[in-house]
Amino acid sequence: MKLTDLLEGLSYTCTQGDVETEVSQVVYDSRKVTEGCLFLCIQGANFDGHAFAEDVAERGARVLVVSKPVPGVAGRPVTVIQVEDTRYAMAFISAAYFGHPARKLKVIGITGTKGKTTTTYLVKSILENAGHKVGLVGTIEVIIGDTHIHADNTTPESYLLQEYFARMVKAGLDTVVMEVSSQALMLHRTQGFQFDYGIFTNLEPDHIGPNEHASFEEYLACKGRLFRQCRVGIVNGDDSHWKKVVEGHTCELESFGLGEDCMLRAEDLRLVRKPGELGVAFRVKGLLELEAEVRTPGRFSVYNALAAIAICRHFGVGERDIERALLTARVKGRIELVKVSEDFTLLIDYAHNAMALESLLATLREYEPHRLVCLFGCGGNRSRQRRFEMGEVSGRLADFTVITSDNPRFEEPQAIMDDIRTGMEKTDGSYIEICDRKEAIRYVIEHGEPGDIIVLAGKGHEDYQEIKGVKYPMDERVLIQEILEERR
Repeated sequence: MKLTDLLEGLSYTCTQGDVETEVSQVVYDSRKVTEGCLFLCIQGANFDGHAFAEDVAERGARVLVVSKPVPGVAGRPVTVIQVEDTRYAMAFISAAYFGHPARKLKVIGITGTKGKTTTTYLVKSILENAGHKVGLVGTIEVIIGDTHIHADNTTPESYLLQEYFARMVKAGLDTVVMEVSSQALMLHRTQGFQFDYGIFTNLEPDHIGPNEHASFEEYLACKGRLFRQCRVGIVNGDDSHWKKVVEGHTCELESFGLGEDCMLRAEDLRLVRKPGELGVAFRVKGLLELEAEVRTPGRFSVYNALAAIAICRHFGVGERDIERALLTARVKGRIELVKVSEDFTLLIDYAHNAMALESLLATLREYEPHRLVCLFGCGGNRSRQRRFEMGEVSGRLADFTVITSDNPRFEEPQAIMDDIRTGMEKTDGSYIEICDRKEAIRYVIEHGEPGDIIVLAGKGHEDYQEIKGVKYPMDERVLIQEILEERR
């Protein structure tokens, strides 16, 4: 296609060559350069695509998109397009290259510190229950019809995102629901199209540090970009940061929450506990009225459900369809209940830092278990402070903790467990150490007591264990099944 068509909507300067040239392909990885392609010089944390300009021109790239001069290609038969930000440009060029597929879909984007993953699956469940064909892009996977693709990032690079959209259109889908990370918004991965609905779940200090966000203020500002890229914004009206997040918004606004000022509200919350099952029931009032129940525990489950209901209301989904879908929706590794006994409840959750673990254990405490048992480890080659903090949280909130291995990576598992124990010993919490994760799971199952709630924290949806640079298959659901079969 013509270069001018790919550059539509972008501000640029052609510093060399001809903008009428034909482009065969769009590439941003120098290893994938082909004859006649357009190459985007992307600057990352550990590399700079501009350094490969001469090499890719020599190997046949017909167009270079740059954000700074590349004098090494002067005089070569290559067109050079200079833009302010090549990541921003990549989003628009990719959208044009794939034929603007987002224009053929209803696009739902969900941002926030917590709740994104669960809410996307709830929305997918409700809309499909009502007859829509829905794709999903998120932390765990990308779903296109019957195809499930492992996700490397919460929100993929703009080129890959547009490719997924194009595949969804080809597969006959009419809607896509996706998680939108603050990193994606900061790096312009979601430019080049407009979201029909943008959702804000909540905001807590997170993702602040090297190669992430310089400050909480920057983190907040990046979240807010979504509300200048969507038609309708739907926000958690109970979150103390929502007004800051939507400053400068260009969309219509709606709110959900438990507060009286929220346009869609949950009232009369009731905890639901059945053999091997935890949930919460509530009444929805305001923009829509219905009785709802979700089979995941806690107040945050109510917020996730409200966000999903607020979105699906715009699709004309009936109350009965919503009620039915909420009861059946499940998210792998997010407070995922695994039935092993009528006597106690066992669940798997991704909580892998102190903030998430504290929220999870505090929620489960509300169900007044006989004992709250927490099994977890911590990742190697990561902050030791996280280990101290998680040990202290579990020691304070759980009745009994099993310290085990997670992804030790290039560290010794016992050294990581020693750090967790350091945090545990700041509390009066009881604990045991079992390095082998399968044996640790076997222990909690065999020692489960009537009325216990047992949580396996940290792995969630992950189906591997990383040791010395190698990822070995390890899915906790499979381990549980093996243990039950061995016991039989």
